[in-house]
Amino acid sequence: MSKDVVVVGAGVIGLSTALYAAQRGWRVTVVDRGGPVRDGCSFGNAGMIVPSHFIPLAAPGMVALGLKWMWNPRSPFYIKPRLDLGLLRWGVEFWKAANQKQVDAAAPVLRDLSLYSKHCFQTMGLKFDHVQKGLLMLCKEQRTLDDEAHMAEKARALGLEAVVLDSAETAKTDPSVTMDVCGSVLFPGDSHLTPGNFMAALQSAVEELGVKFVWSTEVNGVVAEGRRVRSLTTSSGEIAGDEFVICGGVWSQALAKALTLALPMQAGKGYSLTMEQPPQLPAFCSICTEARLAVTPMGGKLRVGGTMELAGIDSSINRQRVGGITQAMPKYFPAFESKHFEGIKPWSGLRPVSPDGMPYIGAARNWRNVVVAAGHAMMGLSLGPGTGSLVTQILAREKTEVNLELCAPDRFMR
Repeated sequence: MSKDVVVVGAGVIGLSTALYAAQRGWRVTVVDRGGPVRDGCSFGNAGMIVPSHFIPLAAPGMVALGLKWMWNPRSPFYIKPRLDLGLLRWGVEFWKAANQKQVDAAAPVLRDLSLYSKHCFQTMGLKFDHVQKGLLMLCKEQRTLDDEAHMAEKARALGLEAVVLDSAETAKTDPSVTMDVCGSVLFPGDSHLTPGNFMAALQSAVEELGVKFVWSTEVNGVVAEGRRVRSLTTSSGEIAGDEFVICGGVWSQALAKALTLALPMQAGKGYSLTMEQPPQLPAFCSICTEARLAVTPMGGKLRVGGTMELAGIDSSINRQRVGGITQAMPKYFPAFESKHFEGIKPWSGLRPVSPDGMPYIGAARNWRNVVVAAGHAMMGLSLGPGTGSLVTQILAREKTEVNLELCAPDRFMR
């Protein structure tokens, strides 16, 4: 049965949804606040596909660690001091979710979402540079390696492959680079890509399927009849449809408010720098564990990124945050110096972070034709194709291939 599907947001989740919806023969319109040339979170991220990341951000110990870090503007986590009721409410929900029971429930769901999305990457029929070598969790300190080894045990219990390596074994995995670490954990099932290339291939594919784009358009409300949305009111006029999908990242909250949906999210600003000619080029993508730094080879280039800055809807560059990245990199890769980053324009993006670390994926219970797909935080690219496929299953009123109960978009409704 043909239907008109309106997708709000042209990031990786929006375009993945558009792809799978169009493949079902539905008429699809994608509405985005930006123009066709854009540089959001789907483009400047670390390009990692990581089933190994099965622990939600809200985990035991994160509140204490966050309080320790938040006063240092160069630390991996920083909250800009401000009076913000939304931030306070988000913080309370984060504190409530940061417990072992929540983590134990969330881990299998995040694993299933990641493995399903990995399958979608492999089967969606796009041509892009998908490097399937694995990911290294690099550790400077023995106590960190011990913690990561414990995490490797949990990964294996969930059916994921994980190998603990000492310093010498880590060096042997990639002799082309010099690393100063006491060891690492290798997750062979992880992989990486170049986000811009993947997004270009994805957009080309949906355009070939006849998906319509409405660019530079703000969505500011809805026209509803009973429990059904008939159209969106936008800066470009009304856009009618049979089904509506909200996947506009952190900007989803405005439309959610018009629908009386509670989608608590904070904009988790991240930064990256892309080196055109790095002094060394790692073969693996890696996480510098203590510094929370992501390092990814992309063709002949190298992208280094990280930090989580809660500063509201603000994409400005905080030079101290960037300095934290450039100072941390040489500690793990001694061939690099801070001066190698001079002249590189930093990128920043606003990642939509839910308070319990789980994405919002599902039908809105008070509406018959609204689906939400947002709040993926640092996992947007990794979970994007899988989320798009699951959304179309929801739109088709099919049983989803992953249990999405913990991802319900209404879970914070009071």
